[in-house]
Amino acid sequence: MKELIAFVEKFGSLNEHEKDIIGSLFKHTLIAKGEYFVECGSISKRIAFVEDGVFRSVYYNKKGDDFTRYFIYEGRFIGDLHNFQLQAPSDDCIEAVTDASIWYIDRENFSTLEQQVSTWPLLISKLYAFVAESKLKMASTMKNLDASERYELFLGHYPGLANRVPLSMLASYLGITASSLSRIRRTTEN
Repeated sequence: MKELIAFVEKFGSLNEHEKDIIGSLFKHTLIAKGEYFVECGSISKRIAFVEDGVFRSVYYNKKGDDFTRYFIYEGRFIGDLHNFQLQAPSDDCIEAVTDASIWYIDRENFSTLEQQVSTWPLLISKLYAFVAESKLKMASTMKNLDASERYELFLGHYPGLANRVPLSMLASYLGITASSLSRIRRTTEN
């Protein structure tokens, strides 16, 4: 819970009472590898803070092939915040890549938080803007790089994550085949 509070405070200060309210409304749970936190097309019922583990945002084409949009790991929020607030169906799935430990909040408790912590709506809007900007910046940067440069950028941006996710998911994120990624890895390790 301390990590959750510290992360939220990056976007604004909280007094002790507000921290206690947040602590009472977020619930802890474990998610097994391969389980979905958010399923495509379903209404997001909760958002969460990742205490331990790795998730990926994934979508499927009409043939059923999966494509990784991005990874979420410790110290980050997961969920489709926009559709969670609108109570609209989610565009993506969020899948646990590893076993994970999270702190989640449902829509009812989120509304309570908005009512009892006066700065919560502002904090969440700042958080949402930060996340959206980070995703756009990374996607824009990667668009102009070749496969090897995208892999190097990934290693720099997500230190240690390359060894925690399956090769196929990492290749999907980088927009290359798993065999191409294997060649790139061999080249960069030598």
